[in-house]
Amino acid sequence: MAAKGVAPALTLSSGHQMPAVGLGVWRMEKPAIRNLIHSALRIGYRHLDCADQLMCTVPGSMKLTTKMRLKSAMHLRRHSNLDLSRGRICYHNQDHGHVVEACKNSLKKLRLEYLDLYLVHFPVATRHTGVGTTSSALGDDGVLDIDTTISLETTWHAMEDLVSMGLVHSIGISNYDIFLTRDCLAYAKIKPAVNQIETHPYFQRDSLVKFCQKHGICVTAHTPLGGSTANTEWFGSVSCLDDPVIKGLAEKYKKTPAQLVLRWGLQRNTVVIPKTSKEERLQENFEIFDFEILGEDMDKIKAIDRNYRTTSLLNFGASTCMLSLPCM
Repeated sequence: MAAKGVAPALTLSSGHQMPAVGLGVWRMEKPAIRNLIHSALRIGYRHLDCADQLMCTVPGSMKLTTKMRLKSAMHLRRHSNLDLSRGRICYHNQDHGHVVEACKNSLKKLRLEYLDLYLVHFPVATRHTGVGTTSSALGDDGVLDIDTTISLETTWHAMEDLVSMGLVHSIGISNYDIFLTRDCLAYAKIKPAVNQIETHPYFQRDSLVKFCQKHGICVTAHTPLGGSTANTEWFGSVSCLDDPVIKGLAEKYKKTPAQLVLRWGLQRNTVVIPKTSKEERLQENFEIFDFEILGEDMDKIKAIDRNYRTTSLLNFGASTCMLSLPCM
C-alpha cells in the first residue's frame, strides 16, 4: 500500500518513474483549470496529462499551472517534505513531420526546460496546418486529409531525437493497437516507455495490455472510468460505473464505483489518469490506496467486459482515424 497522500510510481523502461495516478485535463474549461490543478497538487497529484489535440485549453491554462507548481511547492515544503519539482508532466503531440518544432512549442507554452513524457497522440499524420494547432486538416469532402508521405517510423525516430537533445526524458505512443505497437518495437532504437489507450471494465483490452507489459511498455488508461457522465452526455455511451457488479463491489469495499474502478486499474499494473472538473472528486479519485480488491472480485470485473469503446472519436477531427483501428 502506498503512504497516505502519495501515489505509487511505476518505473518506465527509460529508467524514469511515473506516478500511477494522474490528472487528465481533457475538456477542462480555462476559468476553472488554475484552481483545480492547484488543488490537485495540494492533494498529492504529481502527474498531469495534457495535449494540444484534446481541446483542453492547455496553451493558456498550463502557463498558470507552471506558476502554481512553484507556488504550491513553497506551501508544501513548509508543511511537509514533499518536493513538487519531481512532478511529472505528460504531453501529447500530433505534429507528425514537425516533432522537434512541436516539442519546443509545447515547452514554451508550459514554460519548462523539458517534459517528463512525450507521446505520439495518434498513429496517423494529417496535413500539417501549423505547429500546435488543435484542429485537424479536413479535405473539401470533409474527410481527413492524411499525409501519406510521413510514416510512423519517421515520426518515432524524430521522437528519439528529442531524448538525445535533452528535451524529454521519456517517449511513448498513444492509441496504438497490438500491430502498430509491434511494428514500433521493431524499428525503435528507444522503445516506447508508455502506450496510452482507452481501457476500463467495459473495454478491458487484455491482449493489448498484456502484450505491452510483456515488452516493457507501461500502459496508461485514458478514460479509465469509461467517460462516466461526460461521455454519456457527449456520445450517448453507457458507463461501467452504473453496472450492477461494479455497484455491488463498491458497496462491499465501502468505496464509490469510481474508486473501485480506479483501484481495479491499478491492480492491473496500469496507470490511471481520471479527469474531473470537481474538486471534491479530485480527493475521491486519489483515495484508492487503502484497500485491495480480492482476486475473486477481480474475476467478477473481468467477466463484465463488453469490448465497448465509450469515446466517440468522430467528434474530434484527427481522432476519427482511430475508428478503423482494431480494438485489441
